[in-house]
Amino acid sequence: MSGLFEDDSTLPEPAPEGPGLFGDAPPAPPSRPAPAAPAYRVLARKYRPTGFADLIGQEAMVRTLRNAFALGRVAHAFMLTGVRGVGKTTTARIIARALNCTGPDGQGGPTVEPCGVCPNCTAILADRHPDVVEMDAASNNGIDEVREIIEAVRFRPMQARTKVFVLDEVHMLSKPAFNALLKTLEEPPPHVKFIFATTEIRKVPVTVLSRCQRFDLRRISVAELSAHFARIARAEGVEVSPEALNLIARAADGSARDGLSLLDQAIAQAEAGGDIGAEAVADMLGLSDRGSVFDLFEAVMAGRIAEALEITDRAHARGADLGVTLQDLLDLVHTLTRLKSVPALRDSSELPEAERSRGGALADQLSIPVLGRAWQMLLKGVGEVETAPDRRAAAEMVLIRLCHVADLPPPGELVRRLAETPPAEAPGGPPPNGSGGGGGGGLRAVANGGAARMQAAPAPLAPAPLAPTPLAPTPLAPTLAATAAPRLASFREVAALVAERREPMLHAHLLHSVHLVRFAPPVIELRQQPDAPRDLAARLAALLLDATGTRWTIALSAAAGEPTLAEQGSAADAARRGAAAEHPLVRAILDTFPGARIEAVHDSRTDAYGLPAEPALDTPLGGEAVGLAQTDPDMPDFAPLDAEFADEPSDFWEN
Repeated sequence: MSGLFEDDSTLPEPAPEGPGLFGDAPPAPPSRPAPAAPAYRVLARKYRPTGFADLIGQEAMVRTLRNAFALGRVAHAFMLTGVRGVGKTTTARIIARALNCTGPDGQGGPTVEPCGVCPNCTAILADRHPDVVEMDAASNNGIDEVREIIEAVRFRPMQARTKVFVLDEVHMLSKPAFNALLKTLEEPPPHVKFIFATTEIRKVPVTVLSRCQRFDLRRISVAELSAHFARIARAEGVEVSPEALNLIARAADGSARDGLSLLDQAIAQAEAGGDIGAEAVADMLGLSDRGSVFDLFEAVMAGRIAEALEITDRAHARGADLGVTLQDLLDLVHTLTRLKSVPALRDSSELPEAERSRGGALADQLSIPVLGRAWQMLLKGVGEVETAPDRRAAAEMVLIRLCHVADLPPPGELVRRLAETPPAEAPGGPPPNGSGGGGGGGLRAVANGGAARMQAAPAPLAPAPLAPTPLAPTPLAPTLAATAAPRLASFREVAALVAERREPMLHAHLLHSVHLVRFAPPVIELRQQPDAPRDLAARLAALLLDATGTRWTIALSAAAGEPTLAEQGSAADAARRGAAAEHPLVRAILDTFPGARIEAVHDSRTDAYGLPAEPALDTPLGGEAVGLAQTDPDMPDFAPLDAEFADEPSDFWEN
C-alpha cells in the first residue's frame, strides 16, 4: 500500500510491444536530455591555495605558522591584515584545516600539511563544516551577532577537534560588539580559535589587537604574480606572452585574486587556441602598452608635441583612458628615478626587460631635477584629469605643458644663469646693502604657485680684534627656556613668556591690543585698546609673579606708546619685502616668470614676532654691551650674485 500513492513520474515508460493502431511503425522511445556539464569554476576558485605550501609571497607568515604547529604553540586568536586578494580568508581556512585534520587513517593530530581527504578537510574545503563558522562582519556587525558567537563558544565541537570562528572584515564591527567580544577573546575555551581578517587594521581597537597574534600579509610582487599566472596558464593549456602576464600582474596591484580574474577575462577574450599577447591585454584593460608609454615619454621629454599627440590619438582610438596613460607615465618616471638613484636595479630581476634596457638608457639621459619636475607636473595633471569635464582634453593639455617645459633648464641652472648677469647690466642700478662682496648671507628664491619666496640667511659677524667674544643672541621664540626665575629684558620676552605659559588669549591681547609706554622692570607701563579685557593688567601681574618670584607693577597710561607687537612685525615684514623687491636677482626672476610675486621673505635673525633679535644687555665678562647686529636689523643680507643656489624642482615647478 505504501507504493500506491508514490509519484511514478520518474519511472521509465514501457517500450511499445508491436505496431501502432493503424499498422504504422512503433514510435521511438522519448530521448532523455544529456546530463548537464559541470558549472565552470573561475580560476580564482579553481586554483585557490589548499595548503601553506601553495601560498605565494607570504614566506614570513608561513614560516611562523609552521614553527607554531611544530612546537604546539598555536595562538588562540589570529589577526590577518592586508589588501584585498592577498589570501586572508584562504589562510584562515588553511589554519582551520590544519587544526582539525585527522589524516587519511583518522588518527592524525594538528599538522601543517592537511591531508585534504579526511572528513574534516573535505567539509572545510566545501564550506559546510558545522564547527568552522565564517561570518561577514560587514553585514553582521551588531552586538546580537557577537552574542550568538559568545553563546556558541560555550559548547564543544560537534565533529571537529577545534571550533574555529572566522570573522571577515572585522573592522566593521560596532564598538559595543567589540566590547562584548573582549572577555571571550582574551580567555576562550581550549577548544575554540578565533581568526580575524581585515583590510583596515587601523580601525580595529587596540584592545582587540593586543589579544591576537597579528600577521601582515604583504602585497605580492609583480615578478611573483607573473610567475604564478604563467604556471596557471600552462595548467590551463593557454599560451600567454610574458609581456601580457606582466601587464596583468601590474594591474592586479599585489592581489592574486584580482590578477586571476583578469587572466580569466583575457583567456575568454582570446580566440579558441589562440595566443594572448600584450596588445590584446592592453586593449582589454584600457591601457597603453608599455612600448607606447616609453614612446610617449620620449616624445614629451624631447618636446615633440605633434608626435606625442599622435601617440595619444592612437591610444584613445584603441579605447585607452588617457587619464590612466598619465598614471602610466607617473609610474615610468618613478621607475626611471629609481634606476637613476640605484643603478644596481638594472641587473635586478624585479623589473621587466623593457624597464631595465630602455628605461636604463632614458635614466642616463635625464637628470634628477628634470625627473622631479616631470613628476610634479604629472601628479598635478592626474588630479586635473579627475575633475575635468573632458578627460582626454585635460590629459592632452598636461602633455602639451610637459612638452613646452622640456627644453627649459632645471631650476637651479636657470637661477645660476640669472646670477651670472653682471650687476651693471641688471636693471635698477647697484644692488642694495649686503648684496655684493663676500659678507652677505645666502638668498634662496623659489617660485611656488606663481609666488617667489625669498629666504635670507644671516650674515656672519665681523670679528672685533682684541675684544671679548660676544655671547650668542638668545632667540626670542614663542617658548622661552624653562628656568626657575627667568630674566625678562624686554616686553617681547614678557609676551614670549606668556605664550610659554599656555595663555593664548592673554598672549593674543599682548600682541594686538597693547601699546608699550615704558618698560622698567619690575614696572611695565601700557596703554590698552578698547577691545582689551579689563583684567589684563591683573592677569599679567599674577603670571609674572608666579614665573619670576618678583612682584611686578602693571601701570595703565594714556600716552600713545609704541605700536603693538603685531604692527611692528607687519612693518618689519613690509620693509623686508621692499628690500627683496629691489634686489637685481629678484627683479630678474620676476621679469623671467611673468605673474610671479614675492610670497614671503624669511630672515633667520628675526624672532617669532618677525622682529630683529634684540642685543644682549650685559655680558658675564663685565664689559659694556656689545651690539650683535653689524648691519641694519630690519634689512636681511642677500647673497652675492656669484653665490651657489640649491635646486628645488618640486616647489619651483609646481605652478
